[in-house]
Amino acid sequence: MQVKDINDKVSPVFFEKHQRAIYKALEDKHTTIEVDTDDPLSTRMILNMGPQHPATHGVLRVIMELNGEKITKCKLDVGYLHRGVEKIAENKTYQEFMPYTDRMDYLAPYSNNVALCTAVEKIADIPVPLRAQYIRMICCELARISAHLLWLGTMVMDAGAISFFIWTFRERERIYDIFDEVAGHRFTVSHSRIGGVTNDLTPESIQKIKKFIDDFEKELVDWHKLLDKNRIFIDRNQGVGTINHKNGIDIGLTGPTLRATGIAYDLRKVEPYLQYDKVDFMVPTRTEGDNLARYHVRMEEMSESLSIIRQCFEQMPTGPIRTDDAKKAYPSKDEVYYSMEGLIHDFMMTDTGVCPPEGAESYHAVEAPKGELGYYIQSDGTGHPWRLKITSPSFKNLQGLEIIMDGEMVADTVVIIGGVDPVMGEADK
Repeated sequence: MQVKDINDKVSPVFFEKHQRAIYKALEDKHTTIEVDTDDPLSTRMILNMGPQHPATHGVLRVIMELNGEKITKCKLDVGYLHRGVEKIAENKTYQEFMPYTDRMDYLAPYSNNVALCTAVEKIADIPVPLRAQYIRMICCELARISAHLLWLGTMVMDAGAISFFIWTFRERERIYDIFDEVAGHRFTVSHSRIGGVTNDLTPESIQKIKKFIDDFEKELVDWHKLLDKNRIFIDRNQGVGTINHKNGIDIGLTGPTLRATGIAYDLRKVEPYLQYDKVDFMVPTRTEGDNLARYHVRMEEMSESLSIIRQCFEQMPTGPIRTDDAKKAYPSKDEVYYSMEGLIHDFMMTDTGVCPPEGAESYHAVEAPKGELGYYIQSDGTGHPWRLKITSPSFKNLQGLEIIMDGEMVADTVVIIGGVDPVMGEADK
């Protein structure tokens, strides 16, 4: 029966009386409502949200069973953005596959690049110069801030504040300008290389980064003042979308969504990679497990990222930015342009690429802005992976979204999805 038919058959007085009964029952979970099976308002309704919907932050279909305005059951339908990147990887060299990783979590491309590089370096036993590792750390933390800024702007906008979206994007533009200076690209950077990075940080890029972290620290303080005690923002997020640590672990949550339940699991601490064991930082956690807890975790993570970047500049040594082995890394452009050997090595790397030992397999993960991003690689001894599988945090967190949304109000759907912060580019792959 169409909604129009229901409205035609129910008087406004009866509708108001029925609505009050539903609201009273929702306040007391132990209360049951005696409903008349002939009453069209007592039937459950299935509501489709998406896959084309601005609040789903991508092509995500949310199927909700509603009892009044309460979600009794939620199911997600993913796969609308499936591009088969894992299969594409089997027909590319490891370095050729790099641009595809930029387009997974396209809010933090640099983290995706580093995740692939570290996985290949592990299976092929490729050393990375110390300076290159620190450069990767600096850019990964900038990518973390950039991703969290988009989450913050869109989530607060979903809660009703438009201006905040403009302020966060203003800061993201500054980060894009930094990446443009560092890598020559604003968005899909592909700056990491197997065995190091493409080019060193210039004095101009270092100056821009240091100025940004100083200015952004003041912005964070102002944003905390605006939101931490804002009555409207608190009411929209506190106690909404709650999940406990047991369910979070069982369903496979990761990143800030898991840490908001009280589990201080961060790969930078638990299984340090690059030089994260040389820098001092906290792992922000909350125990409430609701949307407000996820907000606090990400806000504090941005502050910790600023601290990590400062420590990287203090500890970063001078030296090479790429391993000096022609069979394991691309030569510098100076060698390619001015020596025959460099040109040959560049051609061989493009044609064949890195060749891990036959039969070798490895898994390596990094702490991306949304959680554990890992690459599992099986090698057949050629320059192409025999199999490559990706563990993406958005896909894991979307599994938890079904549990999180059960029992919530349909009006809170938008802010809950924004709080979990999925990106469908890496969920569908």
